[in-house]
Amino acid sequence: MALCGRSIVCLTAPRGNVARLPLAFAVACARAVGTLSRRLGKGGGTSAPGRVLLGVRPGAVGELAARLPDGTVMVSATNGKTTTSRLLGSCITAKGWSTVANSAGANLFFGVATALLDPGIISGTTTFGVFEVDEFALPSVVDQVAPRVLLLMNVFRDQLDRYGELESILDSWAQMISRLPTTTTLVLNADDPAIAALDDGRHPVVWFGLDDPSVASAQMAHAADSTRCRRCAHDLGYAWSTVGHMGEWACPQCGAHRPSRDVSATRVELLGVGAVRLEMRTPQGSISTQVALPGLHNAYNVVAATAAALALGVEPEIIGAALAQADAAFGRAERVEIDGKSLVLLLAKNPAGANVTIQTVQLDPAPLHLLVSLNDRTADGRDVSWIWDVDYEMLLPRIAHLTVTGDRAYELALRFVYAGFPRERIQIELGAEAALDSALDALEGDGVLYVLPTYTAMLELRSILVNRGALRAYWEHV
Repeated sequence: MALCGRSIVCLTAPRGNVARLPLAFAVACARAVGTLSRRLGKGGGTSAPGRVLLGVRPGAVGELAARLPDGTVMVSATNGKTTTSRLLGSCITAKGWSTVANSAGANLFFGVATALLDPGIISGTTTFGVFEVDEFALPSVVDQVAPRVLLLMNVFRDQLDRYGELESILDSWAQMISRLPTTTTLVLNADDPAIAALDDGRHPVVWFGLDDPSVASAQMAHAADSTRCRRCAHDLGYAWSTVGHMGEWACPQCGAHRPSRDVSATRVELLGVGAVRLEMRTPQGSISTQVALPGLHNAYNVVAATAAALALGVEPEIIGAALAQADAAFGRAERVEIDGKSLVLLLAKNPAGANVTIQTVQLDPAPLHLLVSLNDRTADGRDVSWIWDVDYEMLLPRIAHLTVTGDRAYELALRFVYAGFPRERIQIELGAEAALDSALDALEGDGVLYVLPTYTAMLELRSILVNRGALRAYWEHV
């Protein structure tokens, strides 16, 4: 421990003799950093060990992943990758494979490296990897670890100060796919025209989507993003849409259109704020399941996980039951009981995600008690202008009590005022703990407090709930 602790500073350079440390020693040092981080209460050690590992052994990610005999699956998207990875992991575990995953949500390169420090990889007992990967980090990870299956779900506006426009992400993904071996199977969302355009004709593709127009809208959401054809730049036409720019699309100029779905949800039932039930058509037969996750966005997550599981060879009879047994990822429709009261954490970090969350909470017929938190830290994106593309207006007739908090609480309150909500009915609390207490105190009877935070706000609120004994730390949420 002392040796590794003294060496951390000098082990961060990727060049020189230190970069040629034996893999076993590099792994031992990195694991020691994780242990120290947890013991000192500095976090879950979900990224720092990977940072040390790559500092002393830059190629360690590829080396460790090569020890997984059944390969890896990687999941990336703007919205839904954490939940989908959890659903997919449940299917793979049910098949009997011993898996490693970055379940704590550390999805940058260092987070994937940390996950690969799993002792079972060295001992040979872990055989498969399930990794969610940040959109921007994905090409770098894939260049070291060519996945057996690559699941790409959607691309929406998010953290524009970090990512740039959507086209920059899509262009980097297209280049990444061109470098992949043709043995990699792509699992692509047919309903997202930007994702559909990534098919390069060289790789096997499994297409997925929703085929139940009863849950769709004839009118495109105003916050839709990829509404132009990536082939000819003409405006796309839609017969119907589901979430953002996803739906039944076609280009009237060049003829590009939504691909035929290999795996599709032919029936979607939104069962209030508690669950979603799906009937899915697949080449191996139909699959029926009910998952304890609400909303149309989670219907997409279920279908995506099903398509990836089938691409990996998981049998349909295993998939339906495994999906039904999966629970919510931390902060994503996570239900909490505290002091005899109930709250639901619903991450809302960009226009598309926030809008579908708003649609989800409206499935509760009771008056709505809301705690909305807006931060502008690095992991959230510094630019919070996206809140003006969120349909908060849809909530106004249903709100019984509204508390706003976060680093940008006043901007959030202003947004609700412009939406038409009375200023005097907005409770502004700058501190997260005070905001939580205020919102809970206002909760009546057996009502539910719906918490809609950005990413770092969600972690802050979860930390408070962990300290009060209502939740486990997010890195323990596996």
